[in-house]
Amino acid sequence: MNNKILLTAALFTTSFAGFAQNSNKAFAITGDGNNDYIWMNIRQVDLGTGQVTKTLFERSKTTYVLTDAATKKNANPITNGNIFQSTDYPTGTYVAAAAYDGNSNKLFFTPMRSGELRWMDLNGKETAQFYTIHSAELGVNPNDEATNITRMVIGADGNGYAMSNDGNNFIMFTTGKKPVITNLGNIIDADNNNGTSIHNKCSSWGGDMIADAFGKLYVISANHNVFVIDPKTRVATYKGAITGLPAGYTTNAAAVNTDGDIVVASANRFDGYYKLKLADLAAVKIEGSDVKYNASDFANGNLLLQKEADAANRFSMENSKLPTTDLAIGDSKVYPNPVTNSSFNVLFDGKKEGKYSIVLTDLAGRTVLTKTVGISKGTQVEQVRLNANTAKGVYMVKVISESNEVVIKEKIVVQ
Repeated sequence: MNNKILLTAALFTTSFAGFAQNSNKAFAITGDGNNDYIWMNIRQVDLGTGQVTKTLFERSKTTYVLTDAATKKNANPITNGNIFQSTDYPTGTYVAAAAYDGNSNKLFFTPMRSGELRWMDLNGKETAQFYTIHSAELGVNPNDEATNITRMVIGADGNGYAMSNDGNNFIMFTTGKKPVITNLGNIIDADNNNGTSIHNKCSSWGGDMIADAFGKLYVISANHNVFVIDPKTRVATYKGAITGLPAGYTTNAAAVNTDGDIVVASANRFDGYYKLKLADLAAVKIEGSDVKYNASDFANGNLLLQKEADAANRFSMENSKLPTTDLAIGDSKVYPNPVTNSSFNVLFDGKKEGKYSIVLTDLAGRTVLTKTVGISKGTQVEQVRLNANTAKGVYMVKVISESNEVVIKEKIVVQ
């Protein structure tokens, strides 16, 4: 495929406490300027104005350190000027997939034709700090464009998700100090897609991926087609095609602005940014947006349908009929409820010995915290302390056994 229709990825970061969209700040993978199609630079952009606000990494100019996260060894500096095909250069072989994790302030990405997950630490060091992990789980064959990772996002559950061009490698990765990469398998076309397959090279390769507040992912292909993906089932449902874009304008970059609109940009055309609503997919140009740089990818921390998720959470809280006293007796195993002192208890009574995971989620299904406990015979009480910034609201507590069985499931109110 011609490099000019390079594909892209998106990004998001989940906030465990608040439910407001983060900001219009996003990160873009760009070239050097007009008529440059070498996507190796990282710039900060404003999705409201469509303007570049800062350059974070510029090829051949920015000093950097690239560290192997497994061995702690630094890559050899490039001395012969051939940074474009070097696997030892942070963005060598170009970048078409990126995702931003706001909790750690890291920009994750995968260079094309590379079986490596990389990230840039954005925590303010003078020398750009990059880290890399090689993994066969990414399924990348350097000689097969179909396997290039071209879509990436951080989902509402806080995990990263990435996808190959052909949709046959659907990847999940954690975002901690030592990311764990898992290949979930291939994406499955929904029965009602009417022949528009997410695996089709002409209609569905490339583009970007964004996430919503209810746990779904969205692939926006380079050829304007939009698919909704349930990461639990890996089923992709065709939603429709974006309209209103200029001829030849590929949709390579996508992110969500503070209004909940989708903002897209092209790696093929220097024609500014466009925004659209998920409901109708009708694109409108952001007047005055940047036309100097194209973009092979956007990444930021906002989720689609965040306002809808907030409203659902408020409605559930206002209409909750949960008791207002401690519930340490009867069928309830989680107390006190409501939670008023930043912690709650889980009563294990009559459960088998072994390890259990206590998982707290909001009503949109996003994981707020997880605690693993070891249970012995008899009655045992485990205290769970909330994060300092946990928002007031209604949450779900699940206790999951080693065999992945949900043995306790209760709703609580945090006041």
